[in-house]
Amino acid sequence: MIALHDLRKEYSGREALRGVSFEIAGGEIFALLGPNGAGKTTTIRILSGLTRADGGSVVLDGRDAFLDPLWARSRCGLVAQTINLDQDLTVAENLEIHGRLFGLDRIRRREQTARLLDYVELADRRDTPVRQLSGGMKRRVTIARSLMHEPGVLLLDEPTVGLDPNIRRRIWALIKRIQADGAAVLLTTHYIEEAEYLAGRVAFLDQGQLKAVDTPANLMRPFGQWAFDPLHDETRETVFFEEREAANEYAAGQTGAFMVRRVNLEDAFRAMTGRGME
Repeated sequence: MIALHDLRKEYSGREALRGVSFEIAGGEIFALLGPNGAGKTTTIRILSGLTRADGGSVVLDGRDAFLDPLWARSRCGLVAQTINLDQDLTVAENLEIHGRLFGLDRIRRREQTARLLDYVELADRRDTPVRQLSGGMKRRVTIARSLMHEPGVLLLDEPTVGLDPNIRRRIWALIKRIQADGAAVLLTTHYIEEAEYLAGRVAFLDQGQLKAVDTPANLMRPFGQWAFDPLHDETRETVFFEEREAANEYAAGQTGAFMVRRVNLEDAFRAMTGRGME
């Protein structure tokens, strides 16, 4: 569905993207995982036409997206980090405006608005001004709006940032439904559990470079399944174990504060980059 090759971007002499390449198929959730400043949002901005790349290429449905940016933009739906809805308009009016901008006729706009508000479970809020909604509801409206023109690619730039865990999981369920409907989904996040739960494949992005691309299971496999973490002692390193029993036996002989936990993607990210997600 979408392929990036050797994507590059520089800001005032600083390389924000340094030769980023990957592909995403239809019906796949692909996560860009990395700390703030890694280049995740820059990638999204280039794909959505908000920023021009300094080098590389983007191919969408077999066509060069840089040669036909308006067509490419029509094939992508974007959910930005910030809530950029019109707060004084109702939920339905926000979707109506988006449909008009993308050339949907009146009947199609009405059908899509009704269908998508059912889809995100907000049909009962269609006439509610956006300013009266909770943060989680506003996020669901932005997702519904991004789907109005039936894009083949959905770009999600940290879609659950600032939401509480319960609302975050509702958004996760919605993203899974969108994947099941066949869209290619690019998700940027710095939440470890979000990437592990949602993505079929994960790319580690650090300081503008891809460090690895693989399934979450394959990225974590070299570290076993259990980790012993010493707490409040930066001189001691995490120790990894295949079995929990071995981790518990090791912990029994240790002093000071510690925790035994499941291995996660941050362990793999830290091993490859020398630093954590924060």
